[in-house]
Amino acid sequence: MSPRKESAFLFDLDGTLIDSVYQHVIAWREALEEVGLSLAVWKIHRRIGMSGGLFVTALRRELGDQLDDETVARLPDLHTRAYLSHYDSVRPLPGATELLAELTEQGIPWMIATSGEERSAGRARALLGLAEDLPMVTRDQVRYAKPDPDLFLTAAARLEVDIAEAIVVGDSVWDLLAARRAGALGVGLLSGGYGREELIYAGAFRVYEDPGDLLAHLDELGVRRPS
Repeated sequence: MSPRKESAFLFDLDGTLIDSVYQHVIAWREALEEVGLSLAVWKIHRRIGMSGGLFVTALRRELGDQLDDETVARLPDLHTRAYLSHYDSVRPLPGATELLAELTEQGIPWMIATSGEERSAGRARALLGLAEDLPMVTRDQVRYAKPDPDLFLTAAARLEVDIAEAIVVGDSVWDLLAARRAGALGVGLLSGGYGREELIYAGAFRVYEDPGDLLAHLDELGVRRPS
């Protein structure tokens, strides 16, 4: 028999480890309002988890001729500024720090891979009690973000693990689509606002409420706690 391979965990950030999805939604709404545009909040929420570029492409389908090239170029920075203005209200999701600590204690490799840019996503290190120099794969380090698989493939390569042995944990259908395209096992969390059925249809092998619920059920993913 060949030796059993230990899994690695690749985590999305917003809605997976930190409770920030709705701050992003409001930030996009404020960015749009600043350029004189309006879009229903629920439609914005459905796009959270995409890269900013794909988000703007989706906005163009919704808003048509209202969104010219000059406005498109301004939106990502407007969103980032608006999001950072709300950052004081962002908190770790229940069990997030404990989950990462448990994996670290057991020697199980993990990495965060997010569609956010370093200038905003990097602040989560302190929020989660992580070292400021902890590696994190962000949008500015890859050619394409979710739903393309680049973020997760890059994270697996940096951990020096086979992507087929990795478990991707995310809260959106975009995370799970990217996991499938990468060839990893996808696990969904409800903490970003997507429904259980949506996450399963997108390819989730298991769905848990939040990081704390995942921590309580690590055995279902083949992680055995020391007795």
